[in-house]
Amino acid sequence: MKRLIKLFPLAAVLLCACGKSGTDPETISWDMDVPHGQIVLGEQLEDPYSIRNITKALLSLYPSKAGTVRVDPTHYYVRFLPAGEGDFRVLDSLGVDLLDHPMDFSIVREGDWYHDPEIPEGEVTWQYAVVPPGFDFPEGIRYEILDECHVTEGSPATRDADGIDWEAVERESFRLTGNEQFWPQTRASSSGGNRPAGRICIIDPRMGNEPIGVAGVRVCCNVFVKFSFAFTDEQGYYRMSSAFSSNPRYRILFRNKKGFGIGRNLLYIPASFSTLGKHGPEGCSITVTQKSDRALFRRCVVNNAAWDYYKFCKSDAGNICLPPSNLQIWTLDLLGCSSAVMLQQGAVLDGLMKSLLGEYACLTNIFFPDIILGLNGCEDYDSIYAVTLHELAHASHFVQVGKTWWEKLEKYVLKSFVTSGFVTYGTGTEEDHGYCEVAEMWAYYLQSYMYNERYPGFRSYFGTSYWFYPQIFTWLDERGMNCYKLFGALMPAVTDRASLQGQLISLYPEAASVIRLAFNRYK
Repeated sequence: MKRLIKLFPLAAVLLCACGKSGTDPETISWDMDVPHGQIVLGEQLEDPYSIRNITKALLSLYPSKAGTVRVDPTHYYVRFLPAGEGDFRVLDSLGVDLLDHPMDFSIVREGDWYHDPEIPEGEVTWQYAVVPPGFDFPEGIRYEILDECHVTEGSPATRDADGIDWEAVERESFRLTGNEQFWPQTRASSSGGNRPAGRICIIDPRMGNEPIGVAGVRVCCNVFVKFSFAFTDEQGYYRMSSAFSSNPRYRILFRNKKGFGIGRNLLYIPASFSTLGKHGPEGCSITVTQKSDRALFRRCVVNNAAWDYYKFCKSDAGNICLPPSNLQIWTLDLLGCSSAVMLQQGAVLDGLMKSLLGEYACLTNIFFPDIILGLNGCEDYDSIYAVTLHELAHASHFVQVGKTWWEKLEKYVLKSFVTSGFVTYGTGTEEDHGYCEVAEMWAYYLQSYMYNERYPGFRSYFGTSYWFYPQIFTWLDERGMNCYKLFGALMPAVTDRASLQGQLISLYPEAASVIRLAFNRYK
């Protein structure tokens, strides 16, 4: 865990596809500020998609059809009050997409999160969603149905068999409810609206000035209760499944389709949002740079590093265990250390971690982090990328060795910091130091290997000044024992340097002399 021990003095800080629609999406070089903190709500608005308002609009445009056309609900507007992470997982398994703020209020100030003033601080706030009328509400999770809605999908042919133009009805409902500001004054596409599309990309200066995609993130857009979501592909392109005629509000949800989530911010949600504001129904494209909003930039880099790592784990040359499927990554700008604590996966530290968190320990009753990335001092794409690779290497190691092994490692790193006089990773003489030796050899080696594969012109070797020697793995790799073979030796019985050497020789007896030479070279 890269410099995990600095958590002690900083404990109080820890928590303080794709294609184009009818017109080109708006493209933005994202150097503007992104609002953070709590969302500030304004007045409650009339939802133009409620059954009563759609019915009024229908009668306004087609008075002769009164009583002959029935407006049935296509969605329920609901709110849930999850008790904790388990409830969130249940709702997620049912395909429910949640927002922590109501959808029928104006937003005076954008932000990262919202907490209902009627819900005590430290408890999960109301979560808002739209579900189909036949939705089977799970037992044990409190919910309220706020309204019945009729959401027009804006298909290319908006006139049905009765000759009703439902796009016109939707527009009329916006007018009657006083929400004309959400409707474009001029239409850039043909009847039926646009399926928002675009590209989310980022600049990595060490890879040149050509934008690269932000891969696998979820782009969300909505107008009131009309929602659509799409994952970006590897090049960062997305396209929504639903068409819009009004101007949606766009957000990036950093919950990747490979299964990991990036989020923290004292939020009681599994992943962080970065709001992009309102843009046209044709879509929104952005290019993130180091000059962009800090939180947006680091989330995009961490996302891409993890995407690359997950791809790297499976290859024709061999396999490295993928991190747990629901991996939760926290990014902390004020912290200068990182750790793969794996708390969400069940690792228990006999109260050590909670004692570090102090007054914030209650947060771990709701969401546990698996990886904590302390990014203080990591300003560039490549430095954030490298730190992320290191902790993900630990996450794969955890999957292979299990919770009991991992708890011994964590306890060693935390305790050795104190007993060794506040020396990073201890001195290598304390009880159970072998767990740290094996874990850090692997993580620093793989961090160096993947970093140098990406940036061959900027070769770096991490962790070589510590008492453990990642150079052993690098030396073996250069002589034909690749990372997949090396990972195969990281079994639960391997708890120190000697057992690691023995396991490697047992697995690869043909390379015994090279293995002995490597371990003897670095003592």
